[in-house]
Amino acid sequence: MIDNVISPEFDENGRPLRKVRSFVRRQGRLTKGQQQALETYWPAMGIEFTPQPLNLEQAFGNTHPVVLEIGFGMGASLVAMAQNHPHQNFLGIEVHSPGVGACLASAHEAGVSNLRVMCHDAVEVLEKMIPDNSLRLVQLFFPDPWHKARHNKRRIVQIPFVELVLTKLKLGGVFHMATDWQAYAEHMLAVMNTVAGYHNQSATQTYVPRPDSRPLTKFEQRGQRLGHGVWDLMFERIK
Repeated sequence: MIDNVISPEFDENGRPLRKVRSFVRRQGRLTKGQQQALETYWPAMGIEFTPQPLNLEQAFGNTHPVVLEIGFGMGASLVAMAQNHPHQNFLGIEVHSPGVGACLASAHEAGVSNLRVMCHDAVEVLEKMIPDNSLRLVQLFFPDPWHKARHNKRRIVQIPFVELVLTKLKLGGVFHMATDWQAYAEHMLAVMNTVAGYHNQSATQTYVPRPDSRPLTKFEQRGQRLGHGVWDLMFERIK
C-alpha cells in the first residue's frame, strides 16, 4: 500500500496550498495483525490512488451495482454488508491505515470477494477516480461532527461535496448519511435541501428510520442504552 493519503497541491509558484480537510490524518500504530493484513490482502482487495478514472467492472470482475462507503472506520459494518449482499460490490475509503488493515483482516475471515478498499482522501477519489453516473449508493456513516462552531467548515457534508456525490450517483441512486449528533443531522438536512436533483426519501421530509441495510454497530448499541439518538438521511438522485 502506497502511503499517499493526501496528494499535495501547489500554486503557480510551486508553493503548497493549504486545503481545509474534513478529517485529521491519524495513522496510529498498526497492530501486528493489521500490518500482516495490509501486507497479505492489500494486493487482492486494495486499490491505489491514481488521478484517472477507475474501471469499476475491471476492479470487481463483474457488472454488479456498486456501493461506496466513505470513512468505514474499522470496517465491521462494511464487511457485514458485503457478506449480506453478495450480488453488490462495495468500495470503502478510509484514511486511517489501522482501520484499513482491520477491515482487510475481517473481510478475509468472512470470505467476501465483493469488497475493495482505498486509503486516501475520499473527496479526491470522487473527483479523480469515480466515474460519473456509476454508483447505486453512497454511504457516509458517523462522520466527524466537528462540533465546535469554528470547526464547522471542516464538516464533509457541504454544498460542493453534496453536488459532487450527485454526479457520481446513477439516476435513482441514493446518498445515505447517519450521525449521532443532532446538530450535524440538522446541518446535513439543511445542506441537502439546498441542492437540486435530490429527493428526500423521508415521509416527513426529515429523517428516515434506520434501514435494515445499515448494520447496528456495537458503538450504536451502546449509544442506544445511554439514550443517544441516531439520525439517518436518505436522498435519491432524481435528475
